Amino acid sequence: MIYLRLFLEFCKVGLFAVGGGLATIPFLADLGRSTGWFTSGQLADMIAISESTPGPLGVNMATYTGFTVAGVPGGVIATLGLIFPSLIITLIIAGFLQKFRQSPVVDALFYGLRAASVALITAALLQVARIALFNHTAADGSMQMFYWPAILLCAAVFVCIRYTPLKKFHPILFIAVSAFAGIVLGM
Repeated sequence: MIYLRLFLEFCKVGLFAVGGGLATIPFLADLGRSTGWFTSGQLADMIAISESTPGPLGVNMATYTGFTVAGVPGGVIATLGLIFPSLIITLIIAGFLQKFRQSPVVDALFYGLRAASVALITAALLQVARIALFNHTAADGSMQMFYWPAILLCAAVFVCIRYTPLKKFHPILFIAVSAFAGIVLGM
């Protein structure tokens, strides 16, 4: 029964998360709240791991969640659930797109999908920023409004990428250095 639920839940995510991996984050946050499969903190860890490993973000997160919930078969089933709607829709659209490509309705549909993608990715950005940078529990158990080590690391990486000679380096170097800093600082 858990396998069927994993497949169906990730089919919903795959069907409605238009715009790629980052667009899946709001849906996964809702999935974690509704199922209890993971917390918002675990979602942040999932995003960090999925961004740091090869492959599409949404697929990596589906695999990670499925594996956490139901082992290797759960990882495979959640991943298949995520990609299934895209596969079916792509096959259907490919047959019709050539015929209707010059249609103003199709052009308007694609134009609207761009706006939806931007909105979903912006929602994901804000949610990840909230989880990573704000409202953390300090070592003494008190709540902190800002998580200064993460904010400073974020600012340092941004400055290095945009405004220094370091911007010539490959992004994987910044991911590796940030992961190392997170381990050292206990983030």
